[in-house]
Amino acid sequence: MRHISLLFVLIVVAISVQADVHSLPSRTTRTRRVSSPRRHHRRAHLRRLRYYGPPVAPELRGSRDSLLKQNSEIDQAGLTRIEDDAQLEQLEERGVLVPFVSTEYMAVNPYLKENRRYARPWVVQFVDDMSREFYQQFGRPLQVTSAVRTTEQQRHLMRTNHNAAPAEGEVASSHLAGTTVDIGKRGLTRKQHKWVADYLAGMKEQDIIEPEEERRQACFHIMVSQRYPYPVAIQTKASEPVEAPPVAPVLPQPPQ
Repeated sequence: MRHISLLFVLIVVAISVQADVHSLPSRTTRTRRVSSPRRHHRRAHLRRLRYYGPPVAPELRGSRDSLLKQNSEIDQAGLTRIEDDAQLEQLEERGVLVPFVSTEYMAVNPYLKENRRYARPWVVQFVDDMSREFYQQFGRPLQVTSAVRTTEQQRHLMRTNHNAAPAEGEVASSHLAGTTVDIGKRGLTRKQHKWVADYLAGMKEQDIIEPEEERRQACFHIMVSQRYPYPVAIQTKASEPVEAPPVAPVLPQPPQ
């Protein structure tokens, strides 16, 4: 009887062990790896560098005060904010706005519409000067990604881009007055990025521009003051050439 009981217990134990073995997960089953917090933060940091570039310099951080200053500059200069395409076309025809033209040292984004490749003359001159210096340093052009906008266009942009500035009010986008240009930073090396950031910071210190490095868009936003000194006046359709007065002939002087 004792042998029978012992045999029964062994059978029960064997059945339990067999069931436990079958309940174990298969070796071929893939298990999800849980990343450590350090690895997670490192990957997030690399993603930020890939899409947004190096950290923004303090001088180029956007703020409400910067938007207020840009609009105050526009108001003090008595510049027009452009409402629609009809008004934009008039300003372009009169030469109040002049075009950005692609060169070996300055490229214009091909997706930017032809009638949006315009800005105030001093803005175009500023970009031309900066692009020339950048090209001398690195042998590649800077790219204009955005320039003048209309209020109508800005309203549409606000519906698709939550980072866009308002179309009206004291912090409205300075693109509406043609005083602002966006320079692309996608594809810049760290050294090239730093050069552009340092250049803009130096100009801001002289109170010539009000720049901001965008984080959600890969560009530098640059509002250029009318105080920017451009050495060569840009000939526009609005400025008619003035004929020089005739020079009186120099008569020979009699001997003294």
